[in-house]
Amino acid sequence: MKIFFSVGEPSGDLHGANLIHSLRQRHADWEYVGYGGPRMAAAGCQLQADLTQLAVMWVAQAVLHLRRFLQLVAEADTYFRQQRPDLVVLIDYPGFNWWIARKAKAAGIPVVYYGTPQLWAWASWRVRKMRRLVDHVLCKLPFEETWFRRRGCQATFVGHPYFDELATRQLDAAFVEKQRRLPGPLVTILPGSRDQEVAGNLPTFLQAAAKISEQIPTTRFAIAVYQQSQVEHVQQLVRQVGLVTEVHTGRTAELIESATCCLACSGSVSLELLYHAKPSAILYRISRLGYVVQWMFRKVRYITLVNLLTAPDPFAECLPLAGTEGHQPLARSRWSLKVAPWAKIFACCRGAGNYDPADPRDEHVLMPEYLTHKDCSQALAQHLTDWLADDALRGQVVSRLEQLTAEVAHGGASERAADYISRLLLSPPAAAA
Repeated sequence: MKIFFSVGEPSGDLHGANLIHSLRQRHADWEYVGYGGPRMAAAGCQLQADLTQLAVMWVAQAVLHLRRFLQLVAEADTYFRQQRPDLVVLIDYPGFNWWIARKAKAAGIPVVYYGTPQLWAWASWRVRKMRRLVDHVLCKLPFEETWFRRRGCQATFVGHPYFDELATRQLDAAFVEKQRRLPGPLVTILPGSRDQEVAGNLPTFLQAAAKISEQIPTTRFAIAVYQQSQVEHVQQLVRQVGLVTEVHTGRTAELIESATCCLACSGSVSLELLYHAKPSAILYRISRLGYVVQWMFRKVRYITLVNLLTAPDPFAECLPLAGTEGHQPLARSRWSLKVAPWAKIFACCRGAGNYDPADPRDEHVLMPEYLTHKDCSQALAQHLTDWLADDALRGQVVSRLEQLTAEVAHGGASERAADYISRLLLSPPAAAA
């Protein structure tokens, strides 16, 4: 058997590697090829290209790499027709992977999407592509299976593969112990893995850190940098602010474990913060245009997975603010009847992505989050100074995080996905359903 992988994100590279490990334990003679990253290569995947080097966001960055993307699609198409793998497995990276799925279907090769894009949050109309191009949807979050099944997809919840990695990760205990022996609380800053995330988020994080330092001078700061190539830029930003902070690469897990609390870019790292029960404030800073675009398309109130997991109903979070349920037009003119519903929708969504402790919809939120184009450094700093200055308050947040971890942070996603794929390839089609 030969399985072709298409993986474009650093987090997807990790999940793909764990899935390959699980598959190889069952089928040592199977072949794993395709697009991925260094971790998949180390797990035994014959990489045809390191797609993680092209991890991009937004249309502008994608256009810059368009020629390379089209070349990779063409190469995959040729491979599918000449080598005919038994299965194509896609992980995240939907913009590119839709094209890979289309070529696979044209060649008559079944397609599994493992770690599906969050269509329910941003682009629900694209479920038609999922239904048409993907044969099996393996879901990371418990509410996703129902969402996809209701829209005609063959979906199965297997769990979030990130928890598999966290359960088996070995920390450098000496590094953690050294950090903990140093005086003062530690705030770990996690600006993101992509260059554009670092450029967008780190300046605000550093401004927040400076404000925290003014309030609690004993606070220490450490920045977890994903790639060595980002270090010089990060150090330059740190010098501009004049903040004393450590900068580390390859120490994300240890710095999270050592931290008293964290400032983090939105993404799968929120699950790691949950796993380690670290009080954290979340930021994703984007352009004004990007903010307008996401406001138009986002279907859920939160961008942080932890906050979605605690929401009573992730798809019912955009409810009218208190006092707007009984909204009535001021006059019974045709104009007022048309404007009122839109005003109500705007009132509903205006707080999306911005934590508001006075809003009853945010009572369940564990990680205050800010999806914004504005400077929110003061709000971020306030959350952390509150936690750093009040052990009891911080302890309450830690306790709630630990409770959620016990409920949802179960490993085994890679094993369940590997079992599903094994049944799919070795048994009649109905057996894998």
